[in-house]
Amino acid sequence: MKYVIDKEKRPVYLQLYTQIREDIIKEIYPYNGKLPSIRALAEETGVSMVTVEHAYGLLYEEGYVEPKERSGFVVCFQKKDGFALSTKPVQKYHATDRTEHTYPDFPLSVLSKTMRRVLTEHGDLLLEKSPNLGCTELREAIQRYLERNRGISVTTEQIIIGSGSEYLYGLIVELLGRKRIFAIESPSYKKIEQVYKATEIQYELLPLTQTGIDSTALFKSSADVLHTTPYRSYPSGVTATASKRHEYVLWASQRGRYIIEDDFESEFSVSTKPTETLFSLSPNDNVIYLNTFSKTVSPSLRIGYMVLPKSLVSVYEQKLGFYSCTVPTFVQYVLTELLDTGDFERHINRVRRKIRKAQSK
Repeated sequence: MKYVIDKEKRPVYLQLYTQIREDIIKEIYPYNGKLPSIRALAEETGVSMVTVEHAYGLLYEEGYVEPKERSGFVVCFQKKDGFALSTKPVQKYHATDRTEHTYPDFPLSVLSKTMRRVLTEHGDLLLEKSPNLGCTELREAIQRYLERNRGISVTTEQIIIGSGSEYLYGLIVELLGRKRIFAIESPSYKKIEQVYKATEIQYELLPLTQTGIDSTALFKSSADVLHTTPYRSYPSGVTATASKRHEYVLWASQRGRYIIEDDFESEFSVSTKPTETLFSLSPNDNVIYLNTFSKTVSPSLRIGYMVLPKSLVSVYEQKLGFYSCTVPTFVQYVLTELLDTGDFERHINRVRRKIRKAQSK
């Protein structure tokens, strides 16, 4: 395969990773097919063997390839029906809230310094009512963050700020309509089911396997909205494989179906590149992306956000645009500062390094 590498554009290993991944998805490298040797690909592309190793490492971490003794890396990704997936069910249990995984706290010194700076620099603006979608400055900061860290490229009009995931779940029900049937993972974060039960909509429980939602259960489901947590679903700890994530996108390709992607905790992935999102994978403009700052900064801030597909922006404005933003303006400006100054990402990177170090012992 001839890969084009622009050495002026960094990082080089991501260019190589992206091109190989696309060839795997297109089945140019079929299931169980062998990738070129590290040495051969390095010579062909004119990059170092370390660069190729890094690209292959990312493909392995995301579940596209696996190493086999004396064979190098072979493709374990399957695009269509007939996935070679584990069907061993995950123990069915629930937990009240997402407290299983603990991480170092966001530095209080940084947070307090940022709060003082916001009070000094923004003054009377903090007493003004926030726009209904959330402060423009924060939505712009989130937009930039998502593009450089999660492969999500959107407009600020697609981003909506709200006071935590439960509040946003409720908005989504109103947005998509109560006549729809929702599907959630079993087991899943208990409040997901509690919110749907409280809104009196119909929902189904889909069993998890070690690789993600059971394929048979998913495709036999009568649901037209799938609520999934692809990265380390709580409380099972299951992360959907690359094959499974593409399977979700395939399921949602039928007209009228939507995916709610709950990306909670994904920032703390120890991978050198965060797991690809369903939002960025799907070509169908039908994924609603959700995340919060409960783990990454503090649950006391009560702030989260969702990213709508373009097709739902005007629908949201017509049906729910009158809802006031539920997050104080002061908190929004504080988070904007943390994102724009790099303090937020420095904290994330410190935590990830700490996790990697602990796992290597």
